[in-house]
Parts: sequence; C-alpha cells; structure tokens
Amino acid sequence: MDMVRTPNGRRIMLMIGVAAVIAVMAGIVLWSQKPDYRVLFSNFSDRDGGAIVASLQAANIPYKFADGGGAILVPADRVHEVRLKLAAEGLPKGGNVGFELMENQKLGISQFLEQVNFQRALEGELARSIQSVSTVQSARVHLAMPKASVFVRDQQKPTASVLLNLHPGRTLDQQQVSAIVHLVASSVPELPPKNVTIVDQAGNLLSENNKPAGANTLDPSQLKYVQELQQSIAKRIESIITPIVGNNNVRAEATADVDFSTSEQAAEIYKPNQVPNSATVRSMQTSESNTGGGASGVPGSLTNQPAPNATAPLTAPQLNPDGTPMTPAQQAAAQQAQQAQGAQGAAGAAGSTAAAATPTQRDVTTNYEVDKTVRYVQQPMGGLKRLSVAVVVNYKRVIDKDGKVSYQPLSEAEQTQISDLVKEAMGYNRDRGDTLNVVNSPFAGINDPEPEPLPLWERPEIIDMAIQAAKYLALGIVLLIMYRKILSPMVKKLQPEPALALPNESERIGEPVEALEEESKPMGPTRHTYQQNLEAAKELARKDPKVVANIVKAWVGNE
Repeated sequence: MDMVRTPNGRRIMLMIGVAAVIAVMAGIVLWSQKPDYRVLFSNFSDRDGGAIVASLQAANIPYKFADGGGAILVPADRVHEVRLKLAAEGLPKGGNVGFELMENQKLGISQFLEQVNFQRALEGELARSIQSVSTVQSARVHLAMPKASVFVRDQQKPTASVLLNLHPGRTLDQQQVSAIVHLVASSVPELPPKNVTIVDQAGNLLSENNKPAGANTLDPSQLKYVQELQQSIAKRIESIITPIVGNNNVRAEATADVDFSTSEQAAEIYKPNQVPNSATVRSMQTSESNTGGGASGVPGSLTNQPAPNATAPLTAPQLNPDGTPMTPAQQAAAQQAQQAQGAQGAAGAAGSTAAAATPTQRDVTTNYEVDKTVRYVQQPMGGLKRLSVAVVVNYKRVIDKDGKVSYQPLSEAEQTQISDLVKEAMGYNRDRGDTLNVVNSPFAGINDPEPEPLPLWERPEIIDMAIQAAKYLALGIVLLIMYRKILSPMVKKLQPEPALALPNESERIGEPVEALEEESKPMGPTRHTYQQNLEAAKELARKDPKVVANIVKAWVGNE
C-alpha cells in the first residue's frame, strides 16, 4: 500500500497496467489473424508420421493433427516449402522398403540373405509404383521366385500376388487392372501376365486369369471403342446443328452395333457348262472290239464296209461350215437329214444286214475340265453393322417487337434441313439398316423464364463479405474502447504535469506563494485565508515538488 501511495509506485503500477492492456490488445489482433492450416500429408503410416513430426519439431515449424491423427496440418503459407524440405529428406517413404535396403548390406552376409533382401526390395519398389495410381491408396506385392534348374522340364515360372487398398468410393476398371498386371509382369524376369493375381481390400478378384480362352466376352478396349465411336457421332451431330439452333438447344445420342467377330471363309464353287462349246476336253479314250467270225452277207462293197462311228451330241458339238456353233434349230435339222440318209442306206443294205450282222462294240470316254472357283474371304474385326441416332431439337426462340421472348416449333422445311444434315454427319446408310429419329420438342427448364437475380443482401458472397467486415469492425470497436477507456487515461497519468509558467522568474522570486497560485488559476486572482493558502502550497508541493524546490532555491539564493 505504501508503494501505491508514493509517486514512483503509482507510476510502476500504471506502467504494468498499460503493458497488460497492450498485451490484451495484441492478443486480440493475433487471434483475429489466426493462420490458416492446410493438410501437409494424410493417410501415412505410423513410421512415416513419426519421422515427419520429428523433422517438423527440429525445424521449429508449427503443426497440428486432424481427422483423428490421419493428417498433419501446417500453416497454409508454408505447405509447399515444408513438402520440399521433407522430400529432400526422403519423407514420406510410403511404409515400403525399396532398393535402399541393399545399401546397408552387412559384411559376410550369405547369398540366401542377399536373395531375400533383393526380393523384398523388388516387392517394395513394385508397391511404390502401384501406389502412384490415383485410385490406389496402398499396395502390397508378394513374389514367388522359384529356384533355377538346369533341367528344362523342372523349370517353373515365377508368380506374383498384389493386394490393393483402394480409396473410399474409388474403383478400378478392367483396363487399369490389366495395366497393373502388365506392370508387374514386365518388372520380373520370365513372369507371364497370367501368373499375376490382383485382389482388393474386400477380397474381390480383379484379374481374370481363369477366363477360358475364346470366351464370348467383350474386351475393355472394345467397349471403350464403342463408347468413343458413339460419343464421336453424337458430338459431330451437335457441332453441326448448334450453329443453327443455338447452344444448349440440341441433344444427340447414337447407338452403334459393332461386329467384333473375326471370320475366315474358304469356298470352292463348281458351275455347270452353260454353253455347249465352252467346255475344254481334258482327255479322250476310245475302245473298239469286233467279234465277227468272217465275211458274210451279200457279196459287194457295202457288206465289206465297217459300221459307222457313233456320235455324241454332248461330246462333239456340231459346227456350221464357217466354223460357228449350230443353234438348237440347226442341230435338229441336221439330225433329221442324217436320219433320212441312214434310212436310205439301211434300205440298200437291208438284205445284207438281215442276212448276217457283224457284232461290233465301240466305247468312247471323254473327260472335260469342270469350272472351279476358289474364294478366300477374311472379314476384319470392328465392322459397323448398324447405327441408330436420336436427335432432340428445342423450339425456336422468337422475340417480338415488345421484346417479349417466346418459343415456337420449327417448320417442316427446317426439320427436313436438320434431318438431312444429321444424315450426312452420321454417315447414314439405308442398306445397312441405319435409323434416324429427329424430334422437335420444348426443353424443360431451358425455356422457362429466367429467375430474377437474388437481392444484394441475399447473395452468398455478399453475406461472407459482411461477416468478415462485421468481424473486423467488432474487433476495431473493442480496441477503440480499450484505448479510450483504459489505455489513454493510464498514459496521461504517466506523463508529468507541466511546470507553472513564470513569465519572469528573476522578478517574481520574492513574491509570496499565494500570489503565484492565484495567478495560475484560470478564473484570475482571488482572496484566500492563510489556511487555504497553506493547503494550496502543500498540494502544489505534493503534485510538483520540482517547481517548489526551484522556488525555495531561488529564495535562498536571494536571501
């Protein structure tokens, strides 16, 4: 209490109070400017987390945990800097041991341990590579490396098993699974892709190693080809119709029936002879036999002549004198003439033939070349069998003289024009069975009148700005109140009061104290009693002893 009553004690207390108020104000300002923390790393192993925290503590970098310890946060303005520093230290390592394991080999290690360490390092490097896929959260790779054998029949191929832990809500398509299979197979010598098995965290088999060869299933690349083909056709249609009807006024979808079967056909076709003289003789064989016992019949030259040669119309086509083949009518006339001549000859030699006939046999065999066509056809895979396209066009937007917007259906000519353009864009083929359907209909939601914009005070961005402004305004008001009510009075009390103004100290040294006090008052000189003057002098000496000391010093010096 004595220290508070003394002038120095009051000054010390005032200084302590001013310092406390300034500290409180600085704390409020720092609280309002609290740094924003961002994620540095998440989903890390415990070993990597401990190494990251130790490195942050050594560098005096503030950090905190979030998501139950699954993420490390650092100030937003230092995220990239800290990541680069930790990357220089090799953090995070991902929880897998790579080829850095081979750097710490002990002296005298056996060949078996070297092989085990190499296999562990290879598994770790493969797991790191697989984790680079955005869908994969973590991965483990197990390799089964058989011992090498000098006998071919005893050699075995290595196998691999991969366990994937995917991010929540993420999946791998068949093409990505195939990519991981080939990545592992290409990293291990003599490892065929069929010996790689991939399983996810739910125990689902992702690799289809047990699929029989030649199964009637579509490959992922084939499905992707069909999707890209359909999207390309729809995009071409929309791009050519959009300049006519405007943006967001046309929708197109295409369905493509693609034949992915590969067929090979070999055929041999034999055609009959359509033209008699078009046949080509390959070979001819004639056989003739006569079993007669001697000459018989009526003497003369007719009985000594051999029988005439047999004729076959199919084997020996008849020709005209100029060498051209006879028509069927000409052939019939020639046959009738031959029959008439044969009848006359038969009448002349009837006696001789009737008396004794000579048994004669004649066989003629003729082989002709047969028409043959050999055809080998190989149809390519991915042929387009059929294409179906559906197009929806919005009503036409019309603005009248008053500026009112309305929507009207397209005319027949406009619809026909759009249909023709769509056919050209899609490559319409009627023989292939392609179909096209163009519909003109109003679009729901697009043709509705535009909603009125939100008032200024209801916009989200304005509300956020108002909240931030109110926050800083409240902070400014609190600081102003603390300054006006607490800090400013304390500062005024710490400042020394100005000394009494003495116009000419050398002339007023001998004047009594009452006169000095009366002139220092704002209301002018007044009359006081002796007791009042004494109390005033004491108060003056208590408030400003320096001035009183100077006056007494002047009195003593002036005797």
